[in-house]
Amino acid sequence: MKIIFMGTPDFSVGTLERLLEAGHEIMLVVTQPDKARGRGKKVQYSPVKEAALAHGLEVYQPKRIREEECVAYLKGYEADIAVVVAFGQILPKEILEMPRYGCVNVHASLLPKYRGASPIQWAVIQGEDVTGVTTMRMDEGLDTGDIILQQEVRLREDETGGSLFERLSQAGAELCVKTLEAIGQGTAVYTPQDHEEATHTTIINKQLGKIDWNMPAKELECLVRGLNPWPSAYTSLNGKVLKIWKASWLPQPLEKAGEKEEAANGGSGQKAQPGTVLEAGKGGWKVQAGQGILVLEEVQLEGKRRMAANDFLRGFPVEAGQKFE
Repeated sequence: MKIIFMGTPDFSVGTLERLLEAGHEIMLVVTQPDKARGRGKKVQYSPVKEAALAHGLEVYQPKRIREEECVAYLKGYEADIAVVVAFGQILPKEILEMPRYGCVNVHASLLPKYRGASPIQWAVIQGEDVTGVTTMRMDEGLDTGDIILQQEVRLREDETGGSLFERLSQAGAELCVKTLEAIGQGTAVYTPQDHEEATHTTIINKQLGKIDWNMPAKELECLVRGLNPWPSAYTSLNGKVLKIWKASWLPQPLEKAGEKEEAANGGSGQKAQPGTVLEAGKGGWKVQAGQGILVLEEVQLEGKRRMAANDFLRGFPVEAGQKFE
């Protein structure tokens, strides 16, 4: 097929390259404008632009895809289909209806669940056992189009936002190729979504990573994994930010937990307050949560490198009874 490909981040690159491997003709790659990043404000290309240029593909970077001149520009390509993977702009009706077979989107969830931004991280944060990818025929709504194909992906116990990102990117690339085959052969089935079953996600930001120690330990462990590698979960230790990269959780009552809690609470006989360190040793730091105990296994203090929690103790002592801010 003759394809206009629209995408921006790393997640989109796998699909672009898989379509080329499958023998499709990428007529044009549309991606977000270059951005200045870092302290030096050096202009950087999007991952999709870098991949497109490496394959000698034409790149188009409109600031607003809805502008009349942008719509007119795309019309000149007479594509069979547009493939959209995390492009970052909402397409107007004129573009959705422009290609012969319309526009197909690769979305990183099992729609109608987790519509919107950041479905990958939220699947981990919410403690899902299964997520997946969906291809759909796009309409004017946000992830509301008819489902074409879906592929389930089971989450591992140690799944992070980063590892799931890679797995769903690969799954989405393969599913896109199968979807275009079905469309080209006239065997594609378009299934309307059950909008009453829809759930929506919000954009991930740094503030989301701030640990609320009143939350259950199990939920905090999911948060740590979901926000790894960005923006990371964090707390405060002696006035400095402490990122938590890896953790596990324990239910209560823990063996001899009562003794540890009492010791951590100054021997008052009361349960330690959430955020209080119950024990810090080779097995990690056991911290009281709202329900259960969060075990910190890999941490990073502001200005320092990532390290195992027990290695951290060699230079920065952490004692039972100490409380995270």
